[in-house]
Amino acid sequence: MKQLPNIAGALLGLAFLLFGLNHFFHFLKMPSGGESGPHTVAFFTAISQSGYLDFLKVMEILGAILVVIPKSRNWGLLILGPVVINIIAINLFIKGHGAVFAPPVIIIAALSAYLLWAGRQSFLALLNSTSKQP
Repeated sequence: MKQLPNIAGALLGLAFLLFGLNHFFHFLKMPSGGESGPHTVAFFTAISQSGYLDFLKVMEILGAILVVIPKSRNWGLLILGPVVINIIAINLFIKGHGAVFAPPVIIIAALSAYLLWAGRQSFLALLNSTSKQP
């Protein structure tokens, strides 16, 4: 039970590292966009052509590396948190039709939520900080 956060961190880090690196090196065959709706195609065309997707994938790789290392896991979660929220939002609002219930989306969201819960004391310390002001 004590190793569960390390296992979850390794799995989450592996997923983001794999898909982040695949964006640059194309070693995985991705499904064709034939089943994508016009909103999905327009969205991904816009973020691809603007360079934002490259930036996002670099952040995924950085967050993946940090989340695998227990001492830097919370920094990794701070980087990957907005990415996970956007993955959920894209699948809910843009892709639609129950795409938010796809197994990869659920697994990534569940692993992220678990790691956030496991490290909640560190995050609560940020909120409960009573720093003295000069």
